[in-house]
Amino acid sequence: QVQLVESGGGLVQPGGSLRLSCSRSGRIFSLNAMAWYRQAPGKQRELVASVTSDNHTNYVDSVKGRFAISRDNAGTTVHLQMNSLKPEDTAVYYCYADFLGYRDGQFYRYWGQGTQVTVSS
Repeated sequence: QVQLVESGGGLVQPGGSLRLSCSRSGRIFSLNAMAWYRQAPGKQRELVASVTSDNHTNYVDSVKGRFAISRDNAGTTVHLQMNSLKPEDTAVYYCYADFLGYRDGQFYRYWGQGTQVTVSS
């Protein structure tokens, strides 16, 4: 059974930094991509940053130059370094992974349980 577990959220002042981590457990056949999404109260979940199996990264415009996504070579851990945080970054951040299943080779999408990030003075 594949699981994604996030850590690193919390309360930070505007201009501060946080580093989110996500650990993937469970056996898979091949990883396609890992990503971070966020959902603020009353808003739709949005893609913040993604990284593919060949380390191609993509960011939503609002975080470019401030956030950085990275993953280990095995694809079992993905990080989101968040700098120069703003109050509008406040949201629940979710780890995401899509991959081919080990037993059946089917395409799967998995989400973590989410971690709260609050940017406030």
